[in-house]
Amino acid sequence: MPGRLAIDFGTSNTVVAVWNETTQSADLLHVPDFGRVYQQSDGQASVIPSLIHYTEDRRRWIGSQVLQQNLYSSPRTFRWMKRYIVNRSPLKLRLDGQQLSPFDAGRDFLSSVLLFAAAELNLGQEEVAFTAPVEAFEHYEDWLGEVAKAAGMPRFRLIDEPSAAALGYGAPIQPGDVYLIFDFGGGTLDVSTILIEAEPQQQSGRRCRVLGKAGADLGGMTLDQWIFQDVLRQNRRSDADEEIRPISNALLVECERAKERLSFEERAGISVVNPETGTALTAQLTRSRLEELLDEHDAYRQIDQTMRRALNSARERGYLEEHIKAVLMVGGSSHIPSVQSTLRRIFGRERVMLGRPLDAIARGAAAFVAGVDFYDHIQHDYAIRHLRRDQGGYDYRPLVSRGTPYPTPEAVARLTVKAAYDGQTHLGLAIFEVGDSSPRGGGQPVELVFDPSGAARVMPVEPDESERRHLFWMNEGQPTFLVADPPARRGEPRFEVEFSVDGNKRLLLTARDLQTGRLLYQAYPVVKLT
Repeated sequence: MPGRLAIDFGTSNTVVAVWNETTQSADLLHVPDFGRVYQQSDGQASVIPSLIHYTEDRRRWIGSQVLQQNLYSSPRTFRWMKRYIVNRSPLKLRLDGQQLSPFDAGRDFLSSVLLFAAAELNLGQEEVAFTAPVEAFEHYEDWLGEVAKAAGMPRFRLIDEPSAAALGYGAPIQPGDVYLIFDFGGGTLDVSTILIEAEPQQQSGRRCRVLGKAGADLGGMTLDQWIFQDVLRQNRRSDADEEIRPISNALLVECERAKERLSFEERAGISVVNPETGTALTAQLTRSRLEELLDEHDAYRQIDQTMRRALNSARERGYLEEHIKAVLMVGGSSHIPSVQSTLRRIFGRERVMLGRPLDAIARGAAAFVAGVDFYDHIQHDYAIRHLRRDQGGYDYRPLVSRGTPYPTPEAVARLTVKAAYDGQTHLGLAIFEVGDSSPRGGGQPVELVFDPSGAARVMPVEPDESERRHLFWMNEGQPTFLVADPPARRGEPRFEVEFSVDGNKRLLLTARDLQTGRLLYQAYPVVKLT
C-alpha cells in the first residue's frame, strides 16, 4: 500500500509533507505547536525546528515550543541531533540523574512528530518515507527504523535527499533534462547530478536517475563553529575559560543568528554577557568577514571539489557539465550570498535556481512514498577487511564500488576464504561500508561538542575516532557465517564465494565448500547496501 507521509529530518529544521491524491502533489503539514512559517521564493514553508528540551518535571518541549519559551540556549536543550547521530558521536549529557545521547533525543523528537502526524492524518498501515544524506551510513538507516517502530509505524521507505529534492522541485523539471541538486543544509553538503526520464506508458509523475553523487562534512553547523571560534579569538578568550564556559552555549546561539542575518544584511552584532560575573563577549560580524572565514577554512574549495566529484561521475556515464539545464539549491545554508555567487560563477546566473530550499526534499519524499519512481545506484564503497599478517593491522579489499548500478547482471566480486588455524569450523567475512575519509582543509579535524554541563567546546577528532566514523562494520552482529564440516586446516583455501547486488540493494552471497563441493549459500542476502 503506497503511503502519504514523508519526514525530512534535518540538522536545523524538520519538514513534514503529505501526498495529495487529488492534486497529485505534496502539501506541507503545519504543526501549530511545533512548527513555524518561513518565507521562501516560491511562497511560505512550514518547518519544525529540530529542537527538544527536557524540563525538570519530565515534560518535553518540541520545535518552536523551545524557542517560544526562550530555551534555545538552555543546557537541557538538544539541537543538531542529526549531525551527531550520522557521525555516531559519543556525546552524552547528564540530566536528572540520567545520561541522554543525541540518539535518545533525536528518537524522542522524531517520534513525537510522527505520532502527531499519524493522528492528524489518521494513518493506517501505510508506508512512511524518511530522507537520508548521501553520506549516511547503515547505522543511521537502522536508527530511523527504530524510530518508526517506536512510533508504531514499522513500514517505511528511504530516499536519499538529493533525489527527493529533484522530485520536490517538480515544476521546472522536464523529462530528458539533467540537473545538479545542491543540498547545503545545517549538517552536510550533498551534491547529485540527476537525469529526469519520462515515465513509461504515460503514468503520472516523473522518474529520475542519479548519475553522480558526492557529499562533504560541511554545513551550517560547521559555519557556526567557525564564527564561534573567531569571536573567542577577537575577545582573546578560550572556550576552556571558567568565565566563558557558562555562556558558551548562548554565544553559539548568537553566532548562528548572526550568520542567518548576514544572508539578508551586511552586518550583524554578537553580544553575550555572563550574568554572574559581568564578563561580556562582543563582536561585529560582517558579510565580508564571514566570506573570509569560509575562505580560510577552504569551504569554497570543498564546495568545488564536492561538485566536481558528482560531475565526474556523471561524465563517466556520458553526461557533461554543459548538459546540466539547471542547478537546484536546497538547504538553509544555500541562502548564503557568496555560496550562491560561487555556483553562479561556475554555471551562470540563469541556471542557478533557489525557489524552495526548505521544503523541496520533503515534498519529493512524499511523491516517492506515493509511488513516483526513480532509478538509483550504490552510494558508498564497500570492502572486506582482512588481517595483514606480516605487519599487523588491517587492509580492506574493495567489494562494491560507489556508482555501481543495481541489480548487477553478474557477480561484482569473487574471492577465496582461508582458515586462520587448524580445526577452525566457523569462518566469516567482515563487510565494511567505507565513507569519504579525505581531509577537510588540512590539519587535524575538530568538532564542536558539549560537556556534561552543557558548555560548548571545540575539540580535536582523534585519528582512531576519525577512522571509526568513515568505516562502518555492517555485519558486526554476524561476522562468521561459513561453517566448515569437516573442520578446516590453517591456510587451506576452504570456501569460494562471490557477491552480487539485487534490485533491493541487498548484497547477495553465493558460497561453495571447496573440500566437499557442497553449495552452502545461493544468492543469500547478507547486508543491505545504501
